[in-house]
Amino acid sequence: MTSGESATQGLDGLDVKCKEYYEQGARFAKWRAVIKIDRQQGHPSDLAIEETAHSLARYAAICQAHGLVPIVEPEVLMDGDHDLCTAMNVTERVLKIVYGKLYAHRVFLEGTLLKPNMVLAGADCPTKYSPEEIARATLQTLARAVPSAVPGIVFLSGGQSEEEASTNLYWINKLKTKDHPWALSFSYGRALQHSVLNAWKGSDDNKANAQLVLLKRAEACRDAALGKESISANAGSKESTFIKDYKY
Repeated sequence: MTSGESATQGLDGLDVKCKEYYEQGARFAKWRAVIKIDRQQGHPSDLAIEETAHSLARYAAICQAHGLVPIVEPEVLMDGDHDLCTAMNVTERVLKIVYGKLYAHRVFLEGTLLKPNMVLAGADCPTKYSPEEIARATLQTLARAVPSAVPGIVFLSGGQSEEEASTNLYWINKLKTKDHPWALSFSYGRALQHSVLNAWKGSDDNKANAQLVLLKRAEACRDAALGKESISANAGSKESTFIKDYKY
């Protein structure tokens, strides 16, 4: 790849693995591939986007061949100082190429889910945008790039705080119109678990309290996905979960 960019490997043997996992009861699969924005380096390069889109499409086609629903996850990272407009342009570019590859590989779009980033400025961007601005940018980008055949979009949190992830999802659903035909929900990791892990601290003594915290976080995310005002009471921690060059 180009300097500072990466590609995800793992297609070799995926056909056999999908068959085995389906037989064991799996019905969904997820593949995460990341895109970095670096304006000084001219990233993302065309090569990085093309390779990312190709691997996601091949993965999705292999999954569907074995009865699995592929969750397609092209993540434009928050790393950097890029503004909201740049994030919009890059995310739109990535999604359009991803869906072009999915078409080329004859993936049945109605049998997929998209797990994208919300359109967010870089973590080091000096300009701070409101949840409404983020929601409008995200909806506009999705409307330009995601086919209506896709049944659902489940956002990753990408290093947002719990409160940001819930509030931004609420505004996305509040501003959603007939031009946005997909279900818009969440598939959070850190933004669902951060407060829970802090409450639990690995101790059985804290188990009941941690479960209560998890319930409140789940309720807040559920309400946000429904566009309900009630998310404000349990919106979650304001502590950022952003980790530079995050890997898992």
